[in-house]
Amino acid sequence: MIEASLSPLWVSIKTVLVATAITFFLGIIAARWMARYSGRFKSLIDGLFILPMVLPPTVVGFGLLMLFGKNGPIGMLLDNIGVTVVFSWPATVISAVVVSFPLMYMSARGGFEQVDIDIEDAARTLGASEWKVFWTVTMPQAWPAVVSATILAFARALGEFGATLMLAGNIPGKTTTLPVAIYFNIQAGHMDQALVQVLIVLVISFASLAALAYFKGRTKNANTIRV
Repeated sequence: MIEASLSPLWVSIKTVLVATAITFFLGIIAARWMARYSGRFKSLIDGLFILPMVLPPTVVGFGLLMLFGKNGPIGMLLDNIGVTVVFSWPATVISAVVVSFPLMYMSARGGFEQVDIDIEDAARTLGASEWKVFWTVTMPQAWPAVVSATILAFARALGEFGATLMLAGNIPGKTTTLPVAIYFNIQAGHMDQALVQVLIVLVISFASLAALAYFKGRTKNANTIRV
């Protein structure tokens, strides 16, 4: 029973770590850009970035199938070079990135919006490049929000189910993540295996939230000491 639970755990760990890394960079880029963007399409773009968070997972999965299926625009391009996404391990990563991105984006954007623009401008007047301004001025101020966003994205990616099932399917040892395994074990009446997997998800999720609370507490205390 334990061995049967470890395979989905390994698939989930690989998926979540890769998805979180991708979401981290994509979320920072999008959040930083939108925090300073004031064009006429800001509300539209913002809505598109957040949309996967409010859509039903089946709708997100259907949209991904339309994009990455063999008849989809991205799927046809990949098929020309012999790459198939549907029912593959990368499909689990893509699903996790799509559903966790809104949390990363929203939290990180809030952090970037709190950055003091005057300090950034002062660094520029002293000759700092945009790259240096970002890493030495902007990121240190936004870092607490970015870390919180990353933890939330990690937890959300771990719990992804609907879109993953539609795009990646249920292939043991390849695309069967913990949430997918729990669902099919319950369907098959394997309640003991499902219970073990539920406990694993609960422990990891609780540890993530505890780490988030601890980090926020440390940050708040550090800010209080500075004041």
